Amino acid sequence: MVAGRRALLAGAVTSAMSTLSGQGRAARPGVPELFEPPRPLPEFVFTDAAGRAHGVADFRGQVLVINLWATWCPPCVAEMPRLDRLQAMLAGIGVRVLALSQDRGGAPVVARFYEQTGVKQLGIWLDPRGAAARTLGARGLPTTLVVTRDGREAMRLVGEAEWDAPGMVRLIRAIAEAPYPEPAQPS
Repeated sequence: MVAGRRALLAGAVTSAMSTLSGQGRAARPGVPELFEPPRPLPEFVFTDAAGRAHGVADFRGQVLVINLWATWCPPCVAEMPRLDRLQAMLAGIGVRVLALSQDRGGAPVVARFYEQTGVKQLGIWLDPRGAAARTLGARGLPTTLVVTRDGREAMRLVGEAEWDAPGMVRLIRAIAEAPYPEPAQPS
């Protein structure tokens, strides 16, 4: 089962590579880094537009595309419409894009940005003090993680990507449809 999943993801990564803004080995800007098996994700908190606290556990059962971004970051601004389209394309299979804004101005800044750029599918999620970004070890913006239905990190990409390109959509779909077993619990 693991070998089949690994082959499926490897094929999807190869396909996605032709659509990414950067080329090269994993851990370089614009190139996805896959974790097989998916690795544990540290706990972190972010808020919604109303100021209510949330964590990854609140979305258990959904595949999450967690994007750390800000309105003052040009590559982040460029990829937000692509993330909006990705959300529209994959919502039906349980994929949810959580764009965590690092803007200190909070929900009004993000709402104004969404209105000006025509972003309609994404919710307003906030990390104005950068606590989630620090906990996740983000080295810059944008940084995007793809999290399995059970809350483990399957992929990380630093830098801008064409999230709605066919290869990237196939990669995220492959992660969403992969039969990841539950991690072993310590005895």
